[in-house]
Amino acid sequence: MSHRNARLTVHGRRLLIERVRSGRPVAHVAAEMGISRPTAHKWLRRWRQEGETGLHDRPSRPRTTPHRTPPALEARVCRLRQERKLGPARIGPVLGLPASTVHRILTRHALNRLAFMDRPTGQVIRRYERDRPGELIHVDVKKLGRIPDGGGWRVHGRAACPDRRRTTGFDYIHSAVDDHSRLAYSEAHSDEKATTCAAFLTRAAAFFAQYGIDRIERVLTDNAWPYRKSFAWRQALAGLGATGKLTRIYRPQTNGKVERFNRTLLDEWAYLRPYTSNDERTAALTDFLHTYNHHRCHTALGGQPPISRVNNAAGQYT
Repeated sequence: MSHRNARLTVHGRRLLIERVRSGRPVAHVAAEMGISRPTAHKWLRRWRQEGETGLHDRPSRPRTTPHRTPPALEARVCRLRQERKLGPARIGPVLGLPASTVHRILTRHALNRLAFMDRPTGQVIRRYERDRPGELIHVDVKKLGRIPDGGGWRVHGRAACPDRRRTTGFDYIHSAVDDHSRLAYSEAHSDEKATTCAAFLTRAAAFFAQYGIDRIERVLTDNAWPYRKSFAWRQALAGLGATGKLTRIYRPQTNGKVERFNRTLLDEWAYLRPYTSNDERTAALTDFLHTYNHHRCHTALGGQPPISRVNNAAGQYT
């Protein structure tokens, strides 16, 4: 990338080529643009060899590195990291390498932080983000125990509620999160049947449409029966012109954005404070969603809320 005081940017290099091609001497054009003749000839040479691509910046890394650690040794470093979760200070003595070299190898293979790996398997977690809103929607259901009238043990304490057998049933929180913007929509229902899931998807699409996400291209879900076998779910997808996609079995990381949203849902809504009734908690869901979408800062979005990434310029941060 060109620094702020660079004489030539990509646009300036194009001007250099155009002026030389018009028949003017290279030395005169170089003097006008405040660069040396060798620099002007360098960009001319790159343009003749590579065309437009040659005018763009390229990394300064050398084409060959004779003293780089052999691939077989790098593979052993990665294997020790993934299988035994050892750090550079412990891997180095095992393989006879300096800890700094081990660290560079781990950084090169995105293994320098344990958070980059799935702890049980040691596999690198592949993080991704779609290019535009609506390209991929994550859908999931979170099961929550209902709160009895008057409040449960979080209000009265465990001593006042010795019988832990649940008799109030469960709420099923259906959630949809846009992959690019993290814009989220949730509803509380009494079940997770196929018809409920299908109807939720239709209402979620209408919610996203309010913020400029007019088309949903793909919907990513887990392998629950309503998403795999239900005719109602397939019909809802067809009505939106979207295709369904299932996660790998026992790999919730694939659907990670809505899984992370579920955790935020618990911390900042479901268990934020003791509720005295289930209706009180359900009513608070609307305010939580507004805060999440319009005001809550997201590190993945550079500290901005999800609404900053959708086509709702007139209603941002409201």
